[in-house]
Amino acid sequence: MTTNSTTDTADADSIDPVTLEVLRNQLESVAEEMGQTLIRGAYSPNIKERRDCSTALFDAEGRMIAQAEHIPVHLGAMPAAVDAVLEYDPKPGDVFVLNDPFTGGTHLPDVTMVSPIAPGTDGENDPEIVGFAVSRAHHADVGGMTPGSMPAGAQEIYQEGLRLPPTRLVEGGERREEVRSLILANVRNPTERRADLRAQLAANERAEERLSALFDEHGRETVLSGFDAVIDYSRDRISDEIAALPDGTYDATDLLEGDGITDEDIEIRVSVTVDGDAIDVDFSGTAGQLEGNLNAPIAVAKSAVYFVVRCITDPEIPPNHGCYDPVSVHAPEGSLLNPNPPAAVVGGNVETSQRVTDVVFTALAGAAPERVPAQGQGTMNNLTIGARDGSFTYYETIGGGFGARADRDGMDGVQVGMTNTLNTPIESLETEYPLRVERYALRPDSGGRGRFRGGLGLDRTVTVEADATVSLLTERRRHAPKGVAGGENGAIGENLIDGESVPAKTTVDVEAGTTVSVRTPGGGGHGEPKERDEAALEADRSAGKRTDTDEETKGGVADR
Repeated sequence: MTTNSTTDTADADSIDPVTLEVLRNQLESVAEEMGQTLIRGAYSPNIKERRDCSTALFDAEGRMIAQAEHIPVHLGAMPAAVDAVLEYDPKPGDVFVLNDPFTGGTHLPDVTMVSPIAPGTDGENDPEIVGFAVSRAHHADVGGMTPGSMPAGAQEIYQEGLRLPPTRLVEGGERREEVRSLILANVRNPTERRADLRAQLAANERAEERLSALFDEHGRETVLSGFDAVIDYSRDRISDEIAALPDGTYDATDLLEGDGITDEDIEIRVSVTVDGDAIDVDFSGTAGQLEGNLNAPIAVAKSAVYFVVRCITDPEIPPNHGCYDPVSVHAPEGSLLNPNPPAAVVGGNVETSQRVTDVVFTALAGAAPERVPAQGQGTMNNLTIGARDGSFTYYETIGGGFGARADRDGMDGVQVGMTNTLNTPIESLETEYPLRVERYALRPDSGGRGRFRGGLGLDRTVTVEADATVSLLTERRRHAPKGVAGGENGAIGENLIDGESVPAKTTVDVEAGTTVSVRTPGGGGHGEPKERDEAALEADRSAGKRTDTDEETKGGVADR
């Protein structure tokens, strides 16, 4: 492999602040434009409507330079995918496809493409690789034991779908049809999968086009030295933010509600040590590897930690490799957060990642209480409905309550934590699938009371108009999202099929006419509820409004 080390270019310190800011924004726009290309080119509603995808730009050493603000659990884990591809000696003109959670992936439905970027230089026959374009998209089916590849009862990864280590889908600029055929032969609805794979290829191609244009505009050496400069800038800023936190070790525990095989609670334990300008996160004491599918690869655990650190520091810091440098993450091998193959992991990416976010937030509340909200819904509420003949597969994560903050109410009916998708519009859902939406509404009083109220959960009910398989992977059906500082807990969620409550994690075959309801959790409240009434009263007085209390006081004074 011929790569270009940015250390061979002009020194990063030589870039003036104005040029650095221009380059930073242009590099981020490359990643954003990749994302738009992917979304516009995809066929599946999960990508084109819900935008369950992410894109990013890396340098030749595998360091993230810029990312689009897409899915947190995708982005923090992307460096592992590039590291895995680097082991396979990538060449200009190659495109690697992978989804293996033990070799750079997260869970099998998240298919990643990694393309070396090697713009031609002065007619050279062997242009240098200067970076990598990376796209990751959740495909609505990648095979496995159930439609949608999100089975609640999987006990090994082979049941979850087709597993791809880094594999050349394109070699030397030529697509390898045998590889594409192999993939499409092992998935349901191959027509949709073919189109979504093509959209990812187009997204990666756009990155090389745009980076070539930046080379023409600024010069090759300036852009490559800019890679180092934006990383250094982010590292310096986040290190300063961490250094402002009080040193110490902060511990917390939280629970998962069973793994689909057993309903027993599963403990996640963390110790977060702030030492100067660095943070160490240790998950020793966390439960061991599970029989069910809530195991989360270490890349997923790291992604959740990185997300929390960004939330409690300045979120305006450019997200790139520099943000990750001061943060170290450890989990024992063979544990829930660092499982060994052939562990089932499909739920780890979507549900365990949410609980890791919650537990690390809880720990860091000891260092920065004003920056940590009450717990949000803490689940992605994964709903998958599909036909075994592959004629359709609907997948959605359903929003819920956001935890109240120290200065405002939580948001209603939004995605929380490690996901950032939109919902599937009802018009699109009913057009694309044999489904009918019966109800889609906020759940009254589901947010925890407090000085600031937790966000409300949602109630989504659909009728399945064809025989199908329904899979649910959900959490917070037993342990409510916690309020803080005296705030009350949010409401727990509930899943129903034909009006009957079903477990948080379940897969069941249903007949046409069956209704499926997902009632999502609310967010926890922040502060004592009585303070909300007092604050509202004071706000009315400040606005010059007369209140019952004011009337009583006036009367008392007059009588005296």
